[in-house]
Amino acid sequence: HSMSLNISGSKKTGTSTCLLKIVRALMSNASSMRKHIDYYSRFSPSPLSMKQFLDFGSGENACERTSFTFLRQELPVRLANIMKEIKLLPDHLLKTPSVRLVQSWYMQSLQDIMEFKEKDADDEKVTYVFTDAVIKIPNRHNDVIPTMVQGGVVEYKETYGTDPIVSQNVQYFLDRFYMNRISIRMLLNQHTLLFGGKVRVNPAHPKQIGSIDPHCTVTEVVRDAYENARNLCDRYYMNSPELVLEEFNVKDDRKPVTLGYVPSHLYHMVFELFKNAMRATMELYEDSMDYPSVHVQVALGSEDLTVKVSDRGGGVPLRKIERLFTYTYSTAPPPSMDGQRSPLAGYGYGLPISRLYARYFQGDLKLYSLEGYGTDAVIYIRALSTESIERLPVYNKSAWKHYKTMHEAEDWCIPSKEPKDMTTFRSF
Repeated sequence: HSMSLNISGSKKTGTSTCLLKIVRALMSNASSMRKHIDYYSRFSPSPLSMKQFLDFGSGENACERTSFTFLRQELPVRLANIMKEIKLLPDHLLKTPSVRLVQSWYMQSLQDIMEFKEKDADDEKVTYVFTDAVIKIPNRHNDVIPTMVQGGVVEYKETYGTDPIVSQNVQYFLDRFYMNRISIRMLLNQHTLLFGGKVRVNPAHPKQIGSIDPHCTVTEVVRDAYENARNLCDRYYMNSPELVLEEFNVKDDRKPVTLGYVPSHLYHMVFELFKNAMRATMELYEDSMDYPSVHVQVALGSEDLTVKVSDRGGGVPLRKIERLFTYTYSTAPPPSMDGQRSPLAGYGYGLPISRLYARYFQGDLKLYSLEGYGTDAVIYIRALSTESIERLPVYNKSAWKHYKTMHEAEDWCIPSKEPKDMTTFRSF
């Protein structure tokens, strides 16, 4: 091709040479990034506890150079681990434009961090530029969740249909992928909030250490989430259930329940549960002017903080409980003819993402339903900051086997309706 351009004229020859240089540079860069991914994926991420986050960000302990040194090593490890694992997804899913786009975002973010591997940590200009770089990374990844689910997974299912094994592997991957994303954003947000400006105290939340409130008042977050969910409910249904809130502090019943936690994580979980509870209640009672309240109980024990959200929205059958935590599954009716849907209805990933937020610091989120009556949603959070430790996925042989192992036949009989021939029982 370049020979034909040479014959055509020097101008085209120059253009061709320039293009070849660009292509070679891109290929060299891609090769270099693959080597980085292979190298850093051999390391396991280093989980941090809530106490470590708090201790590091407090007062004189907050050191931008130390944070920079840690992040430039830890971020490539967390990015490389999940980038290696994403390649274990089905080929057809990997080829969707959405998944390719997400991969390009991760590749770019890894490249941004690698720019600082050989830089001098004692140079203030270096740490300043680094902080500016990590501010851009979360913005680049803002649409990762809808892009992966609605673009990648839904697009794949519409084209190739559903397969139980593929669905199971995709669910396994997405849980790990989004947990990895939560952890990376946590690291980036802490660094940005602590060192991203001249004033290191957030005027809106002066007592917070980065995104963590050392004394997060749980009922305040619950009421805030309720009021915002209620506003959405009032706009769509012209009414809403009331809130009945109780708290129990086993350590000291005279004090409100507080703990060191990320308020935005707690808010995300409770807001999602309120939306589900309100929509179920309003749709069950329809034109009734008397709606049963949503009850919330907050309890702090020696090991766990528990938040229980109870509604009388009719509940769901047992067989659907786990399905509620699968991505793309939604109990909401499809959008109306004008394309609108209830503002309380999501796209099917609200509950699974909320459960990941709960599990991120070794907690959990569980649903207990009484079909025909209502549902109890329970959030568990570790009460001790030393026990609240990041739950991080790691790419290793165990993860690889999960995708590659052929699933054998079930070792339990599959329930069926009545036997066609009841005479088969006579021999017993």
